[in-house]
Amino acid sequence: MIKPLAVLAGAAALSAALTVPAAATTSDTAQSTTVCSPYALQGGLATHLCAERTGDQVRLYGTLALAGPPSPGTPLPYRKDVTVSLTGTAPAGTINQYVLFTGSNQEIGGITGTVPCDVPVRGSFSVSSYPLGPDPVQLDTVVPC
Repeated sequence: MIKPLAVLAGAAALSAALTVPAAATTSDTAQSTTVCSPYALQGGLATHLCAERTGDQVRLYGTLALAGPPSPGTPLPYRKDVTVSLTGTAPAGTINQYVLFTGSNQEIGGITGTVPCDVPVRGSFSVSSYPLGPDPVQLDTVVPC
């Protein structure tokens, strides 16, 4: 059995909570803009290089994905050892690593640095997997501020 006073007290507390003004919040989050190279086939995988700008900070990263659906009869998950090299001249940096690709899209690396507005962002992303060699993807563009 519900007690009438408890119901009234709960309703009064709820209506009081709804009438209290919430503190005003402002969001000063900077907008980010992403520009990517076209996809290219490297090491049997679809790859591309992206530059993401937030204010004057730019982050370069590469992506790995299946170039198409797996062949019939291929065991899942798809596993592939790949050697990755990500090089940026604006922002500057180099990442070399080995990656075990398992069939799902992967983001590789992340070179971050300050690049002024209207200055081109430049980078290169190469992937190789024996016996297939690299065919680097290039990015050389101005990412809008």
